[in-house]
Amino acid sequence: MAHRKTQSISANNQSFQPFITIQLPIFNELYVVERLIDAVCAINYPKECLEIQILDDSTDETTEIISGRIKYYQNLGFDLVHIRRNNRVGFKAGALAEGLLIAKGEFIAIFDADFLPDKTFLEKTIPYFQDEKIGMVQTHWTHLNRNFSMITDLQAFGLDAHFSIEQVGRNFGGHFINFNGTAGIWRKNTINDAGGWSADTLTEDLDLSYRAQLKGWKFHYLEALASPAELPIEMNALKTQQRRWSKGAAECARKHLWNVLKATNISFTTKIHAFFHLLNSAAFICMLTLSVLSVVIQSIVKSSNQYHFYFQLIGFFQISLVFLAIFYWFGNRKFVHFTVFLIKFPLFLSFMMGLSLHNSLAVLEGYFGRKTPFVRTPKFNIVNQSTSWTTNKYLSGTISSLTIIELFLMIFFGWATWRDWQFQDYQLMFFHTMFTFGFASVSLLSIFHQLIRK
Repeated sequence: MAHRKTQSISANNQSFQPFITIQLPIFNELYVVERLIDAVCAINYPKECLEIQILDDSTDETTEIISGRIKYYQNLGFDLVHIRRNNRVGFKAGALAEGLLIAKGEFIAIFDADFLPDKTFLEKTIPYFQDEKIGMVQTHWTHLNRNFSMITDLQAFGLDAHFSIEQVGRNFGGHFINFNGTAGIWRKNTINDAGGWSADTLTEDLDLSYRAQLKGWKFHYLEALASPAELPIEMNALKTQQRRWSKGAAECARKHLWNVLKATNISFTTKIHAFFHLLNSAAFICMLTLSVLSVVIQSIVKSSNQYHFYFQLIGFFQISLVFLAIFYWFGNRKFVHFTVFLIKFPLFLSFMMGLSLHNSLAVLEGYFGRKTPFVRTPKFNIVNQSTSWTTNKYLSGTISSLTIIELFLMIFFGWATWRDWQFQDYQLMFFHTMFTFGFASVSLLSIFHQLIRK
């Protein structure tokens, strides 16, 4: 397997220093772009073997900040290239593709604007590429502002499980993993062989990952190397990110699922893993549907006395909860004590339940092929509570109609919880309480974060 084979390569071949291009896709990143450039230029790697492309699609003063940092580092001997486009065709994927056309590097590292790569990033990732079958190495995201608020803490809770369990497990088993869009490094030939960057989905990273692995390229996940980044601290910014991830995953399922199932060069177990990987965002549709139907089924059961079927459904929910708890405990045991986990786990589930309407609509759009523009998540450069973010110029200023519907769902599940109390249906009451709290958190924070903007 690629995992075991590349372990020895990384340990015994530290002198491998090919030419590398680092790409920094930027669009209106006033608050974080200087921090990013400084961090990238601090990476330990010979200057004569390194090119840094700043793919700048900005329409504001971000471009002036970039120009100033480029001049500063060019005077220090760095090879920085400022690439500007006349339009944003293809959004991030288009910018990466244009930069790739003139990239001098044999390998391409990519960092989003909110990341702060470790100084040893290239030293620790590039040796794996001495295995000529390795096409991409992905590193482990960590979080600069995990403790900023409940929102960031719960995001970290979910992402840690992805990076500590999903990526590790799939990679160890030799199954498909995904480039996470940033904090990874590609072999340039892999990108070209897979057909290059494409903007026909909102998750160009997942799309290219599947095309490359279907071509036979191997990916490696490097959990030991942390790549710190900033989590969204404002609810509407988080919704923007969640929408893009959920819809993009659905678009990739529509695009690649049949190709995976009919592929002859991958194992049956890899196909099973890929099937659930591509369809994971459908969980939001299932979650929302189940929550609404639970009220309907409860009414039918109470009027017809069909308790056997009802208890089977409750039992299925309870068993699913146990498996989820095990998954997230192993994904977070490095970061939280078990007693804290017992509090965070239901809070996290409630939070994701509150996002289920928003994400379900995005997933359905993806499945049915409705195209929408790539909307990037606003960055803040906020890592502690002493700094104000309310003047961020990139935040939208309107309350969406979807937020109003979320408010109605909060009321609906609050009523369902009260009804459970009347029926003495305490098992379902726990389920409905979680939905009430989830929709209350998401909708009220969406409104509050709009109102406190200056």
